[in-house]
Amino acid sequence: MTGTDRLPEIPADTLTDAQAKAAEAFKAERGVPVFGPFVPLLRSPELMLCASRMGLYLRYGSSLPLRISEFVILFVARLWNQPVEWQIHHPIALKAGVAPETAQALAEGRRPDTMSDDEALAYAFSTELQHNRAVSDATYANLVARFGEQGAIDLTGINGYYALLAMTMNVGRTALPEDGPPLPPLVR
Repeated sequence: MTGTDRLPEIPADTLTDAQAKAAEAFKAERGVPVFGPFVPLLRSPELMLCASRMGLYLRYGSSLPLRISEFVILFVARLWNQPVEWQIHHPIALKAGVAPETAQALAEGRRPDTMSDDEALAYAFSTELQHNRAVSDATYANLVARFGEQGAIDLTGINGYYALLAMTMNVGRTALPEDGPPLPPLVR
């Protein structure tokens, strides 16, 4: 991404009442101030709060193992060339058990050779959903056999939610934090 952050943090003394209340609610729910994708989303306070709550479910209440969720988040971050999302989730994915070689292949825009069977299922499902805008019967059946119907819906939610956050940060040109691994540019 190039250019200046279009939607940077809003100075506290210029927040509208709705923005200030939303920022307070965000901090109460998450224990941290508004950050990353929620900075541009604060321009629409109710959307930000709804997105935050959905994210809390998808990260911590989903029927999927954290390793699979984080693997798919890296997949989406790479697909949308979103460096902030990558930087936030790369260390979490590694800690959750995604192999460094698997994450590196995703970073390079390659299909990882080192995926577990569960990761390969999530990769096939996510690839079809994001590229074909649909999922084949075979891929759907395989995913449901492993993770159930709720898992299929939760995986769909993770794909859509993190695409929303990536799109928001790409539109806002959200600045990359200075710490953590950068997402290398994808050469197409």
